[in-house]
Amino acid sequence: MADIIKRGQGFLYMKVGTHAQESLEDIIARKTKEIEDAGFAMWGYGGNTCHPARKVQPFARACAMTGSPIYLCMEKMDSKHFAEPLAADEWSADGVTWQAVPTGIEVRGSRYALVINNLRAEEFDISLHNTRVAIGDCVGQAGSRYIKGRVDKACLELAEPDLAVPEDRIVRINLVAELADPYAVYLRNKPSGS
Repeated sequence: MADIIKRGQGFLYMKVGTHAQESLEDIIARKTKEIEDAGFAMWGYGGNTCHPARKVQPFARACAMTGSPIYLCMEKMDSKHFAEPLAADEWSADGVTWQAVPTGIEVRGSRYALVINNLRAEEFDISLHNTRVAIGDCVGQAGSRYIKGRVDKACLELAEPDLAVPEDRIVRINLVAELADPYAVYLRNKPSGS
């Protein structure tokens, strides 16, 4: 594994691919340009396993207290996400106070987004056997048991192997970014009439 994640350090794991009718290569190019122009990008996603306020934000704040960067480690996968490529108009860190998505930032077909910078290709393997779920109802569960079926993302911590979990899964990380405050946000389109 790359030296970017040390034992005891938290990181986000996410499978990525085609999203909202856009290829991963096009998404990467667009997000790279957003980071160059605005200093950050918003990486859209859905699903409650990485809910912004209940999981990602408290997890990321706790990780930030250690002074280490919080990495988003992404594994490429084949995807057929054909949701409408409608771009969000507004974002919120708390789901209450909303503001316009900054000019030059575009997030398509997503309920939530991770706030990222320093997006780059990086190749290394992670043993999910050596990870633990770091927040939520399944805290402490081996990543190799948690990441399966429709669960394709998680807040994890690199840990000692769990000898009680016989199966291991090695995942190939292809893309890495760093999370930036406020780490994860809600997205929406402007309410009708506004």
